[in-house]
Order: sequence, then structure tokens, then C-alpha cells
Amino acid sequence: MRRLAVLTLLVVAVPVTAEPNAAERGEKALTTTAFIPAFWTPRAVDSAWKQWGVAAKPADYDAALRDRYGLHPAPYPNDGLPMGLRKARHLFGTGVGADCMMCHGGSVMGTSYVGLGNASLDIQGLFEDLARADGIAKTLPFTFSQVRGTNEADGFGVYLLGFRNPDLSMKPSWTNLGLRDDTCADVPAWWLLKKKRTMYATGATDSRSVRSLMQFMMHPLNGPADFTKHELAFRDVQAYLLSLTPPKYPFPIDAAKADAGRAVFAEHCARCHGTYGATPTYPNRIVPLAEIGTDPVRHRSVNEAYAAAYTASWFGKEPAGWFVDGKLLRWTPGYQAPPLDGVWATAPYLHNGSVPTLAGVLNSKARPNLFTRSFRTGVDDYDRDQVGWKVTELAAPPGADVPPVERRKVYDTTRSGRSNAGHTFGDDLTDAERRAVIEYLKTL
Repeated sequence: MRRLAVLTLLVVAVPVTAEPNAAERGEKALTTTAFIPAFWTPRAVDSAWKQWGVAAKPADYDAALRDRYGLHPAPYPNDGLPMGLRKARHLFGTGVGADCMMCHGGSVMGTSYVGLGNASLDIQGLFEDLARADGIAKTLPFTFSQVRGTNEADGFGVYLLGFRNPDLSMKPSWTNLGLRDDTCADVPAWWLLKKKRTMYATGATDSRSVRSLMQFMMHPLNGPADFTKHELAFRDVQAYLLSLTPPKYPFPIDAAKADAGRAVFAEHCARCHGTYGATPTYPNRIVPLAEIGTDPVRHRSVNEAYAAAYTASWFGKEPAGWFVDGKLLRWTPGYQAPPLDGVWATAPYLHNGSVPTLAGVLNSKARPNLFTRSFRTGVDDYDRDQVGWKVTELAAPPGADVPPVERRKVYDTTRSGRSNAGHTFGDDLTDAERRAVIEYLKTL
């Protein structure tokens, strides 16, 4: 009996380690796995400063690198690299590559979050400078970003798929599937996926598609076997994305004003953006272009040639689609009104990032037309009154003599893909009603 009692105590004393669930496995896969080979050698990151026009390497080089390209500290072990960069296999050993968090790892109030769109990123400058630092003078095949904080994600998909056969093997020559580089995409927050039946600005794809999350893997050194190898891991990655929650607004909220704003929101906004609280609803509504009135370039950017190629490819043959096997691209008449969970943290606004604050979203007459900002994410850079990023309005756009890295810091709403028109639904509200709605939005 004594031996049995001791054995029982030993069994009780040994902790039972639970198997990680899908979301935990997905987080580990996303933050530790290099799904694409490296673009650059390690020396490219170490010597990028030589492209900045400075006489010596900055003293706090890690911070200077992040500031230069709009990258953020990784809130997970990452070999000393910022979010978005990762050690990966290279033709000549170990190098540095890119991962999902380059665009989907952002910062607000100086805190990094996986799943927050990176509204500071200069992806154009990053790829150009690291290539030059590696001794490669070749220009990029298309413009990766027209204005800092946005990217041409749709162009990446169109460009890369043009090199692939339906089975994702490489073709001998590139097919132009309608490439354009003026969509100026603002990256949405991953935590919104849990409510959405469709994704992308136009709502063109099933939000439960796993393979669509893997399009970034179309690096020329990844073959068809790499996609099938990692599909199971991306099912876990998707589970992780669906587990994410937004950060809470960090400043005091006027409860009485927020309560008044809830009623205004319910009357004027909930039809498209849903309701919140204990029993939330979300209509997954696609708002026609004629009704929403926002810039139409993104809507036009994915044409029939790309849709046909995507549908015929491995990406379009994913099992368990909407009605038949295959999660296909579909045409929609406009843009999807997103859920607004954590909206305070997701500035700038509209699908092209043309409106820097919530106050501007609710009053189209107050939107700046030509502006710049610090592209830092600290407390001093955040506009608590207007809710969004502080900006400096400009009288004239930068001239041709201004370096491209500085020109990309200016948002010019007269340029293609960058209009700040539309979404005028708040224009008829009174100032008091708008202030109340903004206060309520802080609570979401």
C-alpha cells in the first residue's frame, strides 16, 4: 500500500503537458518558420546604411534600421531581427528573407502587434536598398509602394502568378495577368477575419481559404512540393489568425458620450459595419461603388485574366469551397464594409489609407488632401483628439529633385489610386454626434 501511495503521489506531482492546440501551433509556425528562401545575404542588412547618404553607421543601428524602413521590434524571438525579416536558407548558405509580418506586423503606441497592418512600412525602399547593399543594381520589376505605409499587395499576386503554371511549377516566360501598381493598399488587421465570410477589400475570396494565405510563398525557389508541404501548417496559421483579438484603447473614455455614440452608430452605421457587445452581428455587406464612392482603382485592379489564372491554379482548387470544391475568386460590385473591432488602432482609413483619422472618416470635408506624417508609432505620433495619426498638411507636392524615399512620405490624394473621396455617410451628422460616435468607436 505504501509503495502504491508513493507512486500515486509521484504521478500527481508530474505535470501533464497539454498538446498545443491548432492556434498555438499556428502561432509557432508563423513566428518561427521561414516559408520562403532568403532574398538577401546577412551583409545586406548590416550594410544597408550605406544607401542612406550618411557618413557613418548610426550608433543604434537596429533602431535606425527600423525607423528607416518602418519596421517594428518583434514581440517573439527573431534572431535580433525586426518583424518582417527572418533568417532563411539562401543559395549561398543562410540569408535574410521576408515573412508575413513585414506587412501584417504593426505598431501603435510604441507596442508591436502581430496581425496589425504595418502603416509605417517603406517596402519599396527596403527592397531597393537591401538589393543594392548586396551588390545587385537591378531595379524592381514594378513599384512595390507608391506611398509609405501602403503597398501593392495585389500587384505582388498578379506578378508572381504570371510565372506559374496551374500546378505552380515555373513557366519559361512571364504572362502579364493585368499587373498594375497604383492600388495603394492599406493592410487590414488580421483579427477582423474571424467575423468575415469573405476577405480582401472587394470581398472577392472566401475568408476560410487557407491556400490564399500562401500566395506570398511564390518565391521562384519554391516549387509545387513546398506548397503542399506547408498547407497543413497554414491550417494552423489560419486558426491562430482567427484567435487574435485587438488591443484595447489605452486612454480614458467618456462613458456617457460613448453611450450616446452607440445610439447614433446603431442608426447610421450598423447596417454596414455590424453591432458590437455581448451579441455582435456583422452583415458581410459589399457596398456598391456608386454608393460608397471611394477610389475605384483597387476594384478594377484584379481583372478577368488574373481571376481565370487563379481559379485554374492550385490556389483555386482548394477543397470545400462555397458551393462546390474550389475557393474561387468572385466579382463583387464594390468594397466590403469591414468590422470595426479595434478600429482606433488601425489608422489610416479607407482601403487605400487616404484618411489619417476617424474624424476625417466621419467628415469628408475635414480630410487633408496633401499631407505627410512621422511614420513613427509612439504616443506623441498618435492623435487622441481626431483618433488616428497626426499629420502635417502640405501646400504643394514634392518636386522631382526630392529623393524618392522622401517623396514616398507624402500622400497626394490627387494621384491614381489615392483619392480620399467617398464614404460621406457621416457628413450629415452634427459635430456633437460625430464626436459621440468617435468616443463609442474607442470602446470596440
